[in-house]
This record gives sequence, C-alpha cells and structure tokens, in this order.
Amino acid sequence: MVSEKDLIEGCQKGKAKLQRLLYERYAPKMLGVCMRYFNSKEEAQDALQDGFVKVYTKINNFKGQGSFEGWIRRIMVNTSLNLIRNNLKHQFHEDVADAKIHITDFSLEYDQFNVQDIMKLIQELPNGYRVVFNMYEIDGFSHKEIAEELNISVNTSKSQLLKARRSLRLGLEKLHRE
Repeated sequence: MVSEKDLIEGCQKGKAKLQRLLYERYAPKMLGVCMRYFNSKEEAQDALQDGFVKVYTKINNFKGQGSFEGWIRRIMVNTSLNLIRNNLKHQFHEDVADAKIHITDFSLEYDQFNVQDIMKLIQELPNGYRVVFNMYEIDGFSHKEIAEELNISVNTSKSQLLKARRSLRLGLEKLHRE
C-alpha cells in the first residue's frame, strides 16, 4: 500500500499512476461530500471530476499543514459551490423578513432513521435550501460566509436554512409515521 506522503509526492511530480491511486483512495468519500450539494449523482460526479482536476493542479500548494483529506474535502466543497453559484443565481429569492415559518417541536427518536433516509431527504430539498443547509450545518460556514460565497444577503441565508430545517423535520416526521 502506497503511503499518503508517497501519493502526494508522486502527484506533485505528475505521475499518472499515483494520480489514479489518489483518485481511487479518496473519490468514494469525496463523492459523498459532493452528493450533499446536488440532487443527482451525475451533478455530484461532475463536481467530483472538476474537484480532482483542481486537486492535481494545486497539489503543489499543499504544504502538509492539516490533513490532506481535509484539504481535498475543502476543494470539493468549493468546487461544488462554484458549480452551484454558476447555475443557481436565481434560486435565492426570499428574505427572512418575508418568511413566515412556524416550527413545532416534536420529539422524534432520530436513532430510528438511517443515513440513506436522511441523505435522501437532504437531496430532495430545493437547491437553495440544500446548499445553505449543507454549508451551515455540515461544513460550518457562518451566515456571513454563506452570503459572501453565494452572493446573497445574510437574511436570505437564514431564511433558506429555516426552510430547509422545516422541510427536513416534516420529512422525518413523515418517515416516523410510516
């Protein structure tokens, strides 16, 4: 088994065999990262491919500070966001001031849901909701950072997150009743 260090050094030298090994090692996990941002596997695979092209072209920028997997993950998230930004400029319409959302607190036992159920619910969210939900809840962006990345207002980010949470809660409640 080739070490991570050898993979990095080989890719920095442009060795195709090690680039392929790097892809084989990290692609399955990174596809999961991309899938959180898109509702089709094809779109996620496009982001994955674009992301790996960036990994290969920017690998000389990796200085060994932090985890290599985390560095790749960040590239995948940014690549996904760039693709979304180019395709979804008009998906974010509503401001939080315009949103009238009432969330009822139902106690659900979340242990009963499997990852596939939750992932499916996230992928079924409208594009704007899904992107903001992933950025805020999973990738740890602040509303200010989301607003800057997506060129929307902070209030729109908050509104999209509220709506995403509401939609997910309703989906989980429906699964709970089934």
